[in-house]
Amino acid sequence: MKEGKLGFIICVLFLFMCESCLCRFVVEKNSLRVTSPDNLKDTYECAIGNFGVPQYGGTLNGVVHYPKSNQKACQSFDSSLKSELAGGLPIFALLDRGDCYFTLKAWNAQNAGAAAILVADDRPEPLITMDMPEEEKAQADYLQNITIPSALITMSLGNSIKKALTKGDMVNIKLDWTEALPHPDERVEYEFWTNSNDECGAKCDSQINFVKNFKGAAQILERKGYTQFTPHYITWYCPEAFTLSKQCKSQCINHGRYCAPDPEQDFSKGYDGKDVVVQNLRQACFYKVANETGKPWLWWDYVTDFSIRCPMKEKKYTKECADEVIKSLGLDLKKIDECVGDTEADVDNSVLKAEQEAQIGKGTRGDVTILPTLVINNRQYRGKLAKQAVLKAICSGFEETTEPAICLSDEIQTNECLDNNGGCWMDKAANITACRDTFRGKVCECPVVQGVKFVGDGYKHCEASGALRCEVNNGGCWKDTKLGKTYSACIDDHTKGCKCPPGFKGDGVNSCEDIDECKEKTACQCPDCKCKNTWGSYDCSCSGNLLYMREHDTCISKSGKSEVSWGFVWVIILGLAVAGTAGYAFYKYRIRTYMDSEIRAIMAQYMPLDNQAEVEVHGTHHGNV
Repeated sequence: MKEGKLGFIICVLFLFMCESCLCRFVVEKNSLRVTSPDNLKDTYECAIGNFGVPQYGGTLNGVVHYPKSNQKACQSFDSSLKSELAGGLPIFALLDRGDCYFTLKAWNAQNAGAAAILVADDRPEPLITMDMPEEEKAQADYLQNITIPSALITMSLGNSIKKALTKGDMVNIKLDWTEALPHPDERVEYEFWTNSNDECGAKCDSQINFVKNFKGAAQILERKGYTQFTPHYITWYCPEAFTLSKQCKSQCINHGRYCAPDPEQDFSKGYDGKDVVVQNLRQACFYKVANETGKPWLWWDYVTDFSIRCPMKEKKYTKECADEVIKSLGLDLKKIDECVGDTEADVDNSVLKAEQEAQIGKGTRGDVTILPTLVINNRQYRGKLAKQAVLKAICSGFEETTEPAICLSDEIQTNECLDNNGGCWMDKAANITACRDTFRGKVCECPVVQGVKFVGDGYKHCEASGALRCEVNNGGCWKDTKLGKTYSACIDDHTKGCKCPPGFKGDGVNSCEDIDECKEKTACQCPDCKCKNTWGSYDCSCSGNLLYMREHDTCISKSGKSEVSWGFVWVIILGLAVAGTAGYAFYKYRIRTYMDSEIRAIMAQYMPLDNQAEVEVHGTHHGNV
């Protein structure tokens, strides 16, 4: 067995960075459910391979096939695996670990028609992550063409499946990635651990190709606030005993604090590891300044342009070339230089120090030991570093029904609402449906249309509710127009329900029928009345010189009505006249009384009255007592 060595190298370097910690690599897993035979029915864990395309957010059902020969799949298969089994179910190739790269097993199985591979471990140990090979002789040209998912299963589960197949049982399995990544809310946070080195072979090529291809999607998601992206860069530091050595001086900056491997693995030629560290730092500082200006998505432009304009092979991997790219993107070069600082000084750099601290895993996220590494919602992504595969993983990190439109394109997922409306409620007349397409599948949920909320189970029933509900498809109620008249069974001031209007009867939803008031004798029944039914109402007339009064359902004389009216008017006029005369008489009486009192008061001043003298005498006598 040959497996990647870069993770091991970085893990060893981690030991220098943290004396008290061990390299904590977290194996990312998905679930595997055996649905038959009965004695194997259960849910098991399996480790996601770091190549191919895991179906993040989805599931895949298939039947297991264990080849009679070439069981390690280190050679191409002579015939299609599909031809060895009946039925149209996808084939999961069960393969043994050992003798060749995991990726070669997947490639050979994929070419033979397998939809996924299950690699059975050859030793009783905890699950590990199957990674891509590092060596140049691995013929890496096929690595990016692997499109099937892969999973490592334990030796015990592998033996149980083989035993069942030997007995002639069909082993059906469901691979489930729906919970492989957390999906707590409407925003996805993700990190990309990368490197500015472009001379490290296939992995460096895959990194820059990914950045170029994913840039458009990343910037759309970032600009609209759907995601929060952060780039990171791995460094290590040189042990204090070796800081003055030629190797540390050529690979490190700031007196051995921040180091990177030599790009060509040859200390005698080309660029040194410290050149890579400086450019990594410059990229990190570019992101910092861009983020402070509210344009973090410019990082994708800078990294893409730098890789095109400043490659190592053309001897342009320099500060001068980087500065030209920065200027072209309109960022403050002075702020970026201040962030980079003096790389020869014996001091800490705050940006790189934070990067080293971030490398060490926290919570459910393990240490970052593989380059490149993508972390989505604090879980490490496993699989092919390609636009569609990564976008699918990011989309699986959104809470259901909150995904942006880019996640619902045909390239990413299948719209289940297109097939029989997903089995959800639908009003074909109004073109309203309860089916909502999401990345993880359809959801039957009564909709909100033009501000009107529909309520119901979403599967068989939804009806408009609340104010303005009659504005949308008449609230689902009956409505009809005849002879210029329109009647509706929807009432706006009711939160729900339909009721036929006066003059109609029915359920109010499917139909309302006109009531024949004449035939049913519910109106126009007075002796002199003549009834004629109309749609939604009735007409009632009276014979002779009579007038019909609808509120009393009776006929009265037109002339009588006139006499009564004029008599009432004369009564009012006479009443007003009497009231006016009485008021005038009362007014005259009050004036005369007032004048009499005034005259008596004046005369009393000059001609004392007898009663006044009598009052004075009595008053004196009373005073002598």
